[in-house]
Amino acid sequence: MSDPAKTLSAVETLGARVMARLEALAALTDEPGALTRLYLSPAHRRAADTLVGWFGEFGVAAAIDAIGNVVARYDGETPDAPTLTIGSHIDTVRNAGKYDGNLGVVAGLVAVEELARRGERLPFAIEIVAFGDEEGVRFPVTLSGSRALVGAFDPLSLDARDQDGVSLREALVAFGCDPAGIAAIARKPEDVLGFLEVHIEQGPVLEAENLPVGIVTAINGATRLAVTMRGVAGHAGTVPMALRRDALACAAAGLVAIEDLARGQADLVATVGRIEAKPGAVNVIPGEVRFTIDVRSPDDVQRKAAVAQIRERLSAIASERGITLDIATTHEAGACACDPAIIAQVEDAVVRQGVRPLRLPSGAGHDTMAFAALCPVGMLFVRCAGGISHNPLEQITAADADVAMRVLLDAIRHFRPVRAV
Repeated sequence: MSDPAKTLSAVETLGARVMARLEALAALTDEPGALTRLYLSPAHRRAADTLVGWFGEFGVAAAIDAIGNVVARYDGETPDAPTLTIGSHIDTVRNAGKYDGNLGVVAGLVAVEELARRGERLPFAIEIVAFGDEEGVRFPVTLSGSRALVGAFDPLSLDARDQDGVSLREALVAFGCDPAGIAAIARKPEDVLGFLEVHIEQGPVLEAENLPVGIVTAINGATRLAVTMRGVAGHAGTVPMALRRDALACAAAGLVAIEDLARGQADLVATVGRIEAKPGAVNVIPGEVRFTIDVRSPDDVQRKAAVAQIRERLSAIASERGITLDIATTHEAGACACDPAIIAQVEDAVVRQGVRPLRLPSGAGHDTMAFAALCPVGMLFVRCAGGISHNPLEQITAADADVAMRVLLDAIRHFRPVRAV
């Protein structure tokens, strides 16, 4: 008689299993007609309970911890074996897509489900974590779940409040968690062999390369600047062009310079995401302009040099036009490099699945950044249509999900610790 588990695997692909689970999770929302599942919301609770139930269906114990993560453990050959942690997040932005974060959680679940179906035990345990707070939408804090597991959670964050005045501490208690127990869930470095995250790319590179998956080398560091340019407002009809101190024209020249600088360097991106001109009247020369700049690179030296060049170029443009300039740094975060040995292991798994390997950086932040303080980390990107993310149009295919699952399972089965335990 054939093994029912193996028959199921042959008939229903791993990718199809992933897509079915993702559809089910997408129905768990706080906003009818849109996927909005914020940290510690009722929809988050339903999603967490659903995951606990799914793990239980194939005999893997799972529970919600003190910070609201769902944590499941698939034991290794010995009960006290160190762990390989696989995870991502189940919170979303408002009006989100189905795959950001959720894909990585479901991929981990389906991987251990497949191992359990085959009765396969490894020299290490596998821990699957569904983090509750990666997006940072509800509270003015982010990565709460992953930071708690690596022992980097700031207790002062418990006093942060959402737009309704509810504190993080109060929300955790209402969710059924014990804020006093957060410190106790921190993992010890000697117990964790590594961290892997499967995630949609959230960019167009894999699609442009016609590849289903890619190997992440680093998560970009980021600098954010707030720029103010001040000139002189004046009548649009009476001030000659040569005598104007037009703050908006100055900003326009600056924006072109920023784009030219970024386009000339591989792996560097620079974005002006918000701009405001005052007084904002159709017949008045703008006297003041404020705009933001977001600069990212997987290389901190490159990023910092680019920021210095941007400051220098904007200063020169403003000086040429008689405009005063103020540039303030509002955010600074260093790049997070994936572990070279884990990069190589994931790449080997990609090659064994017959896929051309492509290494690429991540322009977005992920829970992997927090785990890099605890253990070696790695990421696998999955192609998404048009590079669209944080949008209901976010889309992957079952075929690509299947490739990602085969790569993940291969990487797990061939995983070699990159440090002594």
